[in-house]
Amino acid sequence: MNSIPATALPTIGTPGPGMHVEEWMRATHVLDAIERTQVRCGSKTAITFLGTDPQTPPRKLSYAELVEGIARTANALRSLGLRRGDVVAYMLPSLVETQFVLWGAATAAAALPLNPLLKAEDIASLCRAAGAKALVALGPLPGTDIWNKAQQVKALVPGIGVLIQVGGEKAAKATDVQLLSELLQSNPAQLAFADRPGLDDVAAYFHTGGTTGAPKLVIHTHRNQLAAACGGAWAVGASLDDVIVNGLPMFHVASAIFCSLAMFVAGAEVVILSPAGFRNPQIVAHFWSIVERTGTTIVGGVPTALSAVAKVDAEGIDLSRVRINISGASLLPRSVAEQIEHITGKPLREVYGMTESGGVICVDPVSHARVMGSAGLPIPFCQVEARALDGIRASSRACPPGEPGVLVVRGPNLTPGYKDPVQSATLFTDDGWLVTGDVGYVDVSGRVFITGRAKDLIIRSGHNIDPAVIEECLMRHPTVADAGAVGMPDAYAGEVPVAYVTLRPGAQATEEELLAFAKLTIHEPPALPRRLFVLDQLPMTAVGKIFKPALRQDCAQRHLREVLLGEPIAALTVREDPGRGQVVCIELASAATEASRATRLRIAASLEGYLLTLDWATPRDDHV
Repeated sequence: MNSIPATALPTIGTPGPGMHVEEWMRATHVLDAIERTQVRCGSKTAITFLGTDPQTPPRKLSYAELVEGIARTANALRSLGLRRGDVVAYMLPSLVETQFVLWGAATAAAALPLNPLLKAEDIASLCRAAGAKALVALGPLPGTDIWNKAQQVKALVPGIGVLIQVGGEKAAKATDVQLLSELLQSNPAQLAFADRPGLDDVAAYFHTGGTTGAPKLVIHTHRNQLAAACGGAWAVGASLDDVIVNGLPMFHVASAIFCSLAMFVAGAEVVILSPAGFRNPQIVAHFWSIVERTGTTIVGGVPTALSAVAKVDAEGIDLSRVRINISGASLLPRSVAEQIEHITGKPLREVYGMTESGGVICVDPVSHARVMGSAGLPIPFCQVEARALDGIRASSRACPPGEPGVLVVRGPNLTPGYKDPVQSATLFTDDGWLVTGDVGYVDVSGRVFITGRAKDLIIRSGHNIDPAVIEECLMRHPTVADAGAVGMPDAYAGEVPVAYVTLRPGAQATEEELLAFAKLTIHEPPALPRRLFVLDQLPMTAVGKIFKPALRQDCAQRHLREVLLGEPIAALTVREDPGRGQVVCIELASAATEASRATRLRIAASLEGYLLTLDWATPRDDHV
């Protein structure tokens, strides 16, 4: 058990018997929760912001200044005509102002955090789906195209009536462009409107698709954000003495809820690791020095970020303030966990959550002994079950302890659904539990163990293969920096496992060498990778997860090109369609003559045994 100093007692108490969640959370909306902390410790530091160069002096913000910034932003949005139910989108890196905008929008209207790395057309589509009426964006700066994208988005979405600039070079003044700096100065430091939000009002819409499927807009109410935040703070024993590093982008639920709001509820200090977070090479290179300098007590990140900092030399650095390490967003390889624990001398505990749960479902809590590989216990008022599958849906039968199934969840931390009700049709079971899409089991003590994504399972001739088995094995090879395993189409077995890896800087290893290593370690013959590909870089999502659809598409294309070698094919692409599965689209190199019709029949016959859909593209003139 990880002990907590008497001077650092957890801020969030354990709920007593018969206590309702509202009584436990106490706050009635997000700003109310932060205001309650400010009353207790107004002069205490809430945020430490590190610039692009982590060696420069940081910007410090007290809880009183944080509350004031949120209130001024909320008042500014109201002065621009935004009301409850309206949506304020933002395209911002991790800044102090991003915190103002997220929580200010949640107080005055509703926020729509956006990934600024998306294409302008995709951002515009999300804004239209949400009904955004305002857009907040980083101003013009060398090396970033956010402002240019924001202007494109505004042109594509007529409903956006105002564009708000944050920082950057002063853009050309227009009637529909406002400067956040000026709005903050001209609006009062206390809320100037009476209709504060209630627990069931919408606080934000977070876009998600995980690593598969089309993005969806997840409804976040003040209730489910606060339940997740209080649950996360309680589980890690967060207190006024805690300092957490936050290197995740503020359009990601883990950054917004667990690494920000949960800490604000507890009165902890949040260290923002520069506007780019873990994407900033200087942050990674100086990570352990930053932990020492800031007095960090909670080291956290996604597996790829932790894998990167685990390679940074921490020799001679004082890490005695660290009391806990946290990992979330995807399964953490045991080898990375062991490296982080060796560096800090403190246990690593996993957080399990999803956008639809406010980012927190389970935490390996500090009140219990750490169990490596476990996602821990459900947070207060949250329940988790493993359900047997009924076809492709979770059934009503709960699996007995230790038996794997699809994990389902219920509790106040859960979203009421997606913005588009059609997308919510399969989100819940018939008896009202949210279907996570994750595969795992619950043991006799109630601990939850995640074994993989239901869609990521590799099914070889009816044999279910957990890709984590392959990935964990390859990550133990001394040359491997990261690994991802997916299923490659196979005419006989349906699909077979293949692996992708990146190597550590300066390291060398062949496909044959790594496959031989896997054969010595993986004792489940069907799980042995059929092929292995060494890449310079694995495809990643914006928050550092391996983007497995891209790997599935790549290995399908590689294999099908081999199968169809010699055929007159100009282009072959593979995509994943939620309704049609894996779709291969082929463009022939010749015009649609009698000969090409025969070619189509021959190709179709070659692909008959594969579990995919075949589409034909119209030949282009340059291929004739």
